[in-house]
Amino acid sequence: MVEPKVAYVFPGQGSQWVGMGRDLYDSSDSAKAVFDTADETLDFPLSQLCFNGPEEELRQTYNAQPAIVTVSLACLSATHDISSNGLPAPAFVAGHSLGEYTALAAAGVLDSATTVYLARQRGQLMHQAGLKEPGGMVAIIGLGEAPLVKICAETDTRIANINCPGQLVISGAKENLPRATALAEARGAYRTIQLQVSGAFHTPLMQPAVDGMSQIITNISFHKPLMPIIANTTAQPITTAEQVKEELLRQLCHGVQWQRSIEYMINKGVTTFVEIGPGKVLSGLIKRINKNVKILNIGDVSAIRNLEAVY
Repeated sequence: MVEPKVAYVFPGQGSQWVGMGRDLYDSSDSAKAVFDTADETLDFPLSQLCFNGPEEELRQTYNAQPAIVTVSLACLSATHDISSNGLPAPAFVAGHSLGEYTALAAAGVLDSATTVYLARQRGQLMHQAGLKEPGGMVAIIGLGEAPLVKICAETDTRIANINCPGQLVISGAKENLPRATALAEARGAYRTIQLQVSGAFHTPLMQPAVDGMSQIITNISFHKPLMPIIANTTAQPITTAEQVKEELLRQLCHGVQWQRSIEYMINKGVTTFVEIGPGKVLSGLIKRINKNVKILNIGDVSAIRNLEAVY
């Protein structure tokens, strides 16, 4: 019998919620160690912000990014403590935007302390870039990529995420988004949703963040991935430390090819996707990309215990 191919996927900003990770901290020594390491690395109680909020503070880009990475890594670590079977080893890993950092840790490229540190730096730099060049993001529901490319060209905006059929996200300067949104609605989008983010992520307006991250990662040691990481910007595998560094800088100003990333992994034989971290956003997207694959979600202790019934 051929073993099913498994991919781990990790969520990005927007999946945070107050209380996330608390049961992991209380139930798993490995998860507690991840939270303790994050608090020590960042020199402030990130774990308490995850567990108790306030929500408005947790939502800030510079807090949400390291918080989501920490909880996702705690989920992954807790599977070894709580589930006797654990998870099958992945053939591929991938993360949505910020989640790409968690994927690096899962692939052995970075340790958890370095990953959380980089997520915090990324969040701060993206927040600062947003203050310098105010922008935002809007989810466009029910419009295809081709008409949206034309709208972006007319309004000096960009497609930031191609998430799944019928769900794309545009990003751009604050003054350009209302016209782009109106055009999308006029041309067939049946819903538009303003996202709660602090800037025009995945556009050239994030160039200051690229400059800052470029200096930071120069001093960090990156290891060769243990398995291929499917890159946000190309939906192709990256397998060297040098490719990882290039991708981390490139993804700040370029769009997330999530649908194509999932399709690539399915075409390479992946039959099971495991979303590891808070929320179930990626599980919903994958379901809309392909209804035939198996999707598991590990965001808390009960989900990890349920692995016993699955594997």
